[in-house]
Amino acid sequence: MAHASRMGEYLRYRSALGQRLSELAILITSRQWSQQVEWAIHAPIALREGVSEQTIEAIREGRKPEGLPEDEAILYAFSTELFRNQSVCDRTYERALQQFGEQGVMDLVGINGYYSLLSMVMNVARTPVPVSSAKPLVTMPAV
Repeated sequence: MAHASRMGEYLRYRSALGQRLSELAILITSRQWSQQVEWAIHAPIALREGVSEQTIEAIREGRKPEGLPEDEAILYAFSTELFRNQSVCDRTYERALQQFGEQGVMDLVGINGYYSLLSMVMNVARTPVPVSSAKPLVTMPAV
């Protein structure tokens, strides 16, 4: 995990996506894994970095956010398709490449993967949720 934390530091603070989009990707990943710790930490940061309250609430409830700025819509589509299909179609990839560049797309995949790793570890370890101003994730029905 020591090597993973160095990667996480890069992805969280220095990715080609910038702070706002990185935080949005973290929230999408937290929702994917129903990871309350990451949600409690990152929802307030995402709000502070400029992700709208409506977007955060929609993701928290498991809904697709409406009226997203183009960059957020492309990131949301890419991340949710990647989680759903374990890949993205050519059109989704091309839109992301056009918007974020190659480094940005790879950083987005890295954020989705790194925070998936953290989510799995914390879910299995039953890591206690810290005190947060964020409302907890809505429990999603089991599949």
